[in-house]
Amino acid sequence: MPAYAASLGDSHARLDALSELSQRLLDRARACGATQAEVSCSEESGLSVNVRMGEVETVESTRDRGISVTVYFGKRKGSASTADLREESLDSTVEQACAIARHTEDDDAAGLADKELMATDLREFDSWHPWMIDADRAIDLALASEQAGRDSDPRIENSDGASVGTGESISVYANSHGFIGRERSTQHSLSCALIAGRGDAMQRDGWYTIGLSADDLESAATVGRKAAERAASRLEPRQIATGEYPVLFAAEMARSLIGHLLGAASGGALYRRASFLVDAAGKQLFPSWFAVDELPFLPRGFRSASFDAEGVATREAPLVKGGVLQRYILGSYSARKLGLQTTANAGGVHNLQVEANAGDFESMLRGMGRGLLVTELMGQGVNNVTGDYSRGAAGFWVEDGQLQYPVDGITIAGNLKSMFSAIEAVGSDVDPRSHVRTGSILVGRMTVAGDTAGE
Repeated sequence: MPAYAASLGDSHARLDALSELSQRLLDRARACGATQAEVSCSEESGLSVNVRMGEVETVESTRDRGISVTVYFGKRKGSASTADLREESLDSTVEQACAIARHTEDDDAAGLADKELMATDLREFDSWHPWMIDADRAIDLALASEQAGRDSDPRIENSDGASVGTGESISVYANSHGFIGRERSTQHSLSCALIAGRGDAMQRDGWYTIGLSADDLESAATVGRKAAERAASRLEPRQIATGEYPVLFAAEMARSLIGHLLGAASGGALYRRASFLVDAAGKQLFPSWFAVDELPFLPRGFRSASFDAEGVATREAPLVKGGVLQRYILGSYSARKLGLQTTANAGGVHNLQVEANAGDFESMLRGMGRGLLVTELMGQGVNNVTGDYSRGAAGFWVEDGQLQYPVDGITIAGNLKSMFSAIEAVGSDVDPRSHVRTGSILVGRMTVAGDTAGE
């Protein structure tokens, strides 16, 4: 089979074509009477394969295109989209956007981000690393990962499969301020999920590796062996007595706590007053040592960018400093609704770094002493309005700083404001597989609902 990475061809030539298309669409919008306009164009292609029990299940090759046009007639807004590059379709898309705008009500917060905020230093951040891999080689890697896991432990009785994925994306954002921003990125992954035990005693777990470059991926055998180790370690789980205990969120779970902070501090939730962090900017939410920084210029960062989804220049800035929430997460629309200025976060945050104040994972366990290590969370029991938190969980019971036995069938509960203030430590064991980079997080006390009879 041909190498997949050639699917988008010359990325620079494709970006040139999308830039020229964006300008034509802006010109058409202006000719139709729009006072402002913006265009987003993107092309994506990808390959994914899935195997299970030594057999190929799926091989999928994708190629997608998206063109979105938004126009403003004063304070009235209209949007339309297409994937068709025929001239009549492009004309129709602009006309539909204009027709929608003419029939909407004025919205004082509508409009492009302010012109003086547009990015001028447009850079790349080492995010383009096409993987010259064909479907046959991808299948071989997935099979090797699954087999390495099945061979590593006799307790692995079954498999939920292994997969390899690779993708490329190029995009252009342009608006009538004269701004044109171009981006290109790649992302590759390898995952494996295995099942240990049999019958009612089965336990499932897995592992994955992800990166912008294939060079950043763990080996197929390593992924399989880690999946097997994690699945087997969960065999013969026990319950624990209901009570209040310290809870250590493993690094891959800890970033969900930061995700809840982001959701509550986002402009959309705030101006609708659907957040427990309304009026919380400038207030102490965390211990005085706790800090979170946004770092949009990291080489090979998952969300590195010199501009946001509106063309606004990104900037390094603290989100939490000294335990105090420094700002909200705003695009221009939500900022206007709140009487504030955009924080260059239209489209989301770029890269977040949670500052560690403790050592590696083993030292975090020793520091907790006795409590619950959470390695899996289930359910969506988080109320963004009140901050109430209640989720199913699984993990391990810890005594004297050592893992004792697996636990499942439990629920952990609290309130996010109380949980944030009760954070006692952040480890240096950063999970690099996300744009939210954090180590494990120890919350000093949470309610854990398990077996009322205890052990």
